[in-house]
Amino acid sequence: MISADALRGYIDIMLLSILRRESSYAYDMAKEISRQAEGSYSIKQTTLYSALKRLEGTGHVESFPGQSKSGKPRTYYRLTDAGRELLAAKCEEWEQTKALVDRFVKGIV
Repeated sequence: MISADALRGYIDIMLLSILRRESSYAYDMAKEISRQAEGSYSIKQTTLYSALKRLEGTGHVESFPGQSKSGKPRTYYRLTDAGRELLAAKCEEWEQTKALVDRFVKGIV
């Protein structure tokens, strides 16, 4: 199991990546993270909602009302243009971070 501490700085990139494909609501995003993690990580609801509110507050995502297939009202989120730019920057930062850590893990330094 991957610790929440190890992923703390990468929650935004996961959420933005999900929203790049389509608008979604929090519960569905949590399910997608769990599905992709294949049992190695499960996001806590408080972590998820805090991240979404932070991203909304900075203008990287926006919320809008919608309904589930059963008719239940839900709050959906979608990526903004600023969110797309942030995602691109975060993806580049991730590649640089991964390359640096790999140097230590593989004993290159």
